Amino acid sequence: MPDSARISTRPVIRQLPPDAVNRIAAGEVVERPAAAVKELVENALDAGASSIAVSIEAGGLKRICVEDDGCGMNADEMLMGLERHATSKLAPGDDGRIDLLNIHTMGFRGEALPSIASVSRMSLISRAESEDAAEVFVEAGRVEGPKPAAWTGRGENGTRIEVRDLFHATPARLKFMKSERAETMAVTDALKRLAMANAGVSFSLESNGRTTFRYAAHTPTPEGHLERLGAIMGREFRENALAIEAERDGVTLSGFAGLPTLNRGNAQYQFLFVNGRPVKDRMLTGVIRAAYQDFLARDRHPMAALFVDCDPELVDVNVHPAKTEVRFRDAGNVRGLIIGSLRHTLAAAGHRASTTVAGYALGKMQGETPERARDEPLPRPSVWDRSSLFRDSYGSTPPRPAPQQDWQPAPPAPSGMAEDSQRYDAPSARFEDVSDASPQHDFPLGVARAQLHETYVVAQTKDGIVIVDQHAAHERLVYEQMKAQMAADGVKRQALLIPEVVEMGEDEAARVIERAGELAEMGLEIEAFGAGAVCVRATPALFGNMDAAGLVRDLADDFAEYESGLALKERFEDVMGNMACRGGAVRAGRRLNAEEMNALLRQMEDTPYSGQCNHGRPTYVELKLADIEKLFGRR
Repeated sequence: MPDSARISTRPVIRQLPPDAVNRIAAGEVVERPAAAVKELVENALDAGASSIAVSIEAGGLKRICVEDDGCGMNADEMLMGLERHATSKLAPGDDGRIDLLNIHTMGFRGEALPSIASVSRMSLISRAESEDAAEVFVEAGRVEGPKPAAWTGRGENGTRIEVRDLFHATPARLKFMKSERAETMAVTDALKRLAMANAGVSFSLESNGRTTFRYAAHTPTPEGHLERLGAIMGREFRENALAIEAERDGVTLSGFAGLPTLNRGNAQYQFLFVNGRPVKDRMLTGVIRAAYQDFLARDRHPMAALFVDCDPELVDVNVHPAKTEVRFRDAGNVRGLIIGSLRHTLAAAGHRASTTVAGYALGKMQGETPERARDEPLPRPSVWDRSSLFRDSYGSTPPRPAPQQDWQPAPPAPSGMAEDSQRYDAPSARFEDVSDASPQHDFPLGVARAQLHETYVVAQTKDGIVIVDQHAAHERLVYEQMKAQMAADGVKRQALLIPEVVEMGEDEAARVIERAGELAEMGLEIEAFGAGAVCVRATPALFGNMDAAGLVRDLADDFAEYESGLALKERFEDVMGNMACRGGAVRAGRRLNAEEMNALLRQMEDTPYSGQCNHGRPTYVELKLADIEKLFGRR
């Protein structure tokens, strides 16, 4: 092609008009109604609001209204706020430069208002202290006002922003919106996350004229914060949450984490906040999984709300247009702080199990509704049908001996006839004389009174009873003993007669070699073997014959996703867990005398994490006397 042809077809660089620039920015910052709500509520929080009310229609696509009682704006500030990159949240330093690494506010880019206004019809009414209220209307970048307006807001000062027909200026974007219900759920989730981080602010949400939630403001104390978290995450979390408070190298961690026996089938109840900002960080999934790896099955997830606070210069919040991701200067310090704090908190909980275990058992006991109970007698289940009372929250049932005949109520003794124990069926339980035992209220788990079906130990406490699954409980005790021995003596290694060379990508090999020292402490000796290859010299003796190549590749995947060698740790858990289960643990079906049962209870009280077995199932159920009395209609 001639040079003249190239010159004639060469593209020309042009300056985009402001409306096009705003719509492009809106595509990054306001990709859906939930993002618009998030930006507007963050502005209200930065304005010092103590009460925020949000109202939406059609999932936010038809209408969004955010009202607050913050400091408000005057007419000139309202016009300036509609300009791109105009903000009150960044001030120049002594040298006249803006420091983007010293951000103390939720927002800072000055893009939210102009971006939303460019793709919607927005009306903005605000009143600042000692100023008259003013109103501005914006449609597709065209500004009308400001003009005087009547102020009927939530306080003497504040702002009310109403957004109608979101994305009407970009019809193509509407085609990518989800259903109204999905968009409403996204708005609800975004607002709840902000409410979790700001317990001192009241929040409310209305959808299509109906109140979705309303959270009152709480005092800025750990108790008040837990009340707000309980209102959002559920009463069960509030009752079974462990407080966390730790600090390391200028980074502070606070918040609450649920007991291992309070778990879910996914990780949607795990929240991370950095300097009050809700963020979605893949590190969170990895560190919580690592902290709970000894207590939960792989398909179960704990509940937690963690708050990281640090100097703004230690974290970069300017890595994503929606500000949902952050980068820590020392990610290893933060990761170690979270894992260490969670493990320390769980250890301090001792043998405690969540109250949901007892609630689940009581629900199974109550069976039918009281109305039916008054109308007709309930069928009595067999003895082994009742073992479902001790199933865990996801259906597994502890082992038991062969089933016996159904239990039948004993007929009344004829009048004038002495009771004869040979005439009636005896309960399937064995009783040991514990008259010499200490008073039951001296021990959290009480004093053993009986053993049911050679599987469950029944103990009496000061205000109720405890039913212990002897096999699950002893399995945890043996497992903790094995971990303590390994920590004291170290991990034994077995050298490979012929070292195994594992070929992989250069980046994968580099990640594994970088952690060679950490892996050596766990018994896995590796070294570099050229570009894109790793040589395995020794493996943990505990594993016996194993697939070393598969383990190294799993570790490379873990380091890429979580920056933690979970695969190796989980192998240890599996091996030691199986050894504890099949080797040293007391089996179901084994008879225990009074001394053995009480020794099991005392050891559980002294052993951390004994409230759940190695797979997260509860080891005991505690029923309070008041709950038992309700079952019999005494209350």
